Amino acid sequence: MDNVNTKKLNKAKATTRDMTKGGIYKHMLAFALPILGSQLFQQLYNTADAFIVGRLLGTEALAAVSSSGPLIHLMISFLVGISMGASTTIARYFGAGDPDKVSKAIHTNLAFGLISSLILTVFGVIFTPNILRWINTDPQVMPLATQYFRLYFAGISTIVMYNMTKGIMNAVGDSRRPLFYLIYSSVFNVVLDIVFIAVFNWGVWSAALATVISQASALVLCLFHVLKKGHVYSVYIRRIRIHKGIFGEIVRIGLPAGVANSVIGLANVVVQSQINTFGMMAMAAYGAHSKIEGFVFLPVMSFNLAISTFISQNLGAKEYERAKKGARFGIVLAMVISQVIGVVVLLWAEQLVGLFDSNPEVIRLGALQARTLARFYFLLSFSHAIASVCRGAGKAFVPMLVMLSVWCLARLAYIYSIMHFVGDISYIYWAYPITWLISSIIYLIYYLRSDWVHGFEHPKRKELFSKGA
Repeated sequence: MDNVNTKKLNKAKATTRDMTKGGIYKHMLAFALPILGSQLFQQLYNTADAFIVGRLLGTEALAAVSSSGPLIHLMISFLVGISMGASTTIARYFGAGDPDKVSKAIHTNLAFGLISSLILTVFGVIFTPNILRWINTDPQVMPLATQYFRLYFAGISTIVMYNMTKGIMNAVGDSRRPLFYLIYSSVFNVVLDIVFIAVFNWGVWSAALATVISQASALVLCLFHVLKKGHVYSVYIRRIRIHKGIFGEIVRIGLPAGVANSVIGLANVVVQSQINTFGMMAMAAYGAHSKIEGFVFLPVMSFNLAISTFISQNLGAKEYERAKKGARFGIVLAMVISQVIGVVVLLWAEQLVGLFDSNPEVIRLGALQARTLARFYFLLSFSHAIASVCRGAGKAFVPMLVMLSVWCLARLAYIYSIMHFVGDISYIYWAYPITWLISSIIYLIYYLRSDWVHGFEHPKRKELFSKGA
C-alpha cells in the first residue's frame, strides 16, 4: 500500500468509525443509535403519508396507498439486498486496510444503482396497472392506486441512489450524517404532505410526489458529502463504473440477500392480494398496521446493520473472537428492544390504528392483526439478526435459503391452505408468527453448530477474499 493510500485510510478512520479496536458495546451502540434515529424519522415520514392521506382524503385514499406498499417493497428489495452486499464488501476492505478496493467497491455500487434504478423506473411506470390487477386491488381504489404508484416509480431513482450513498457512509462507520440528512428530509416530507394535500387540495398522488422530492433532498446532501475529495470513501464521477472482480464479490454476498428480500416481498404481495379480497376496510386496516409495525423494525434494522458492519470490519481485520462477541450483543439487544415495543403495541392497539382511520371496522381489523403479531416480535428480530450475522460473515446463501423456504414457500402454502379451508382473515395474520418461529428454530441450530466466523479463516475463503479486486 502506498503512502497516499495509507494517509487516506488513516484520515477515514479518524473521521468515521473503525470498529476493529476499542470497546465492542460502545462501538456498536454508538453506530446503531444514529441508525435507529434515522430509521425512526424514515418511518415517521412514511407514517405521516398514511396519517395525512387517511385523515384528509379518507379510507379510499388510505386503501389506495396501502395496496401498493408491499408491491413497492418487492420492486426495490432486490436492489436493497445488493446494496447490503456492497456495504459488507466496503466494510470488510475498510477493516482490512485496503483503500483501493474500498474505492472500487463504492464506485461499482453506484454504477449498479444507476443502471438498475433506470430499469426499475421504466418497468414500474409502464406495468403499474397490470401489477395492481395481479394483486387483486379493489376496483374502487384502482385509479387512485395507479396514480400514486406510477408517480412513486417515476422518482424511484432518488430512493435507490439515496440508499446506495447512505450505505457507503454506514459501511465505513459513519451513521451520524445519514441521521441528520434524514431528519431534514423527514420534516420536509411532512411539510410537503400538508401543503400539497391540505393547502393545494391535490389528490393521493401528491403524497408520492412529496416522498420523491424529500428523498431527493436527502440524496443531494449525501452526494455533497461523498463527493468531497481526499477521503478513502470519496466518489469521483469519472470513476463510476463496474469493476468486474469487485462486482463479483458484491454479488456473491448481495445476490442472495437480494433474492431473500425479494422472496419476502413476493410473499407479502401475495398476502396483500389475499387481504385485498376482503375489501376496502381490510386493505386500509392492513395498511395502518404496516405503518405501526414499521416502528418495530427500527431496532431490528439498526442493530442488524450494526451487526453486519461490525462483523465485516472485524473479519477483514482478522479479529474473529471480537466478531463473535459483537454478534451476541447485537442479537440480544435487538430482541429485547423489539419485544418492548411489542408490549406497547399490545396495550394500545386500537388507539394506534385509530390514528390512521376512525372507521370502527378498520380499527377492529387493524387491532386484531396487531395483537396477533406483537407477542412474537422477538422471533422476528432474532431471525433478522442471525441473517445479518451470516451476511456480515459472507455467508449470505444461508439466510436466502431460509427466507425462500420458510418466509416465502411455507408462508404461501399456509395462506392458500387456510383460505381454501377456512377463509377467515384472522388466520392470514397468523402466517407471520408461525413462519417467524420456524425460521428462528432453524437459525438457532445453525448459529450454535456452524463455524460462521472461523469458516472465514479457511484458506479457500481467504483466497476468494483476496481476489475481490
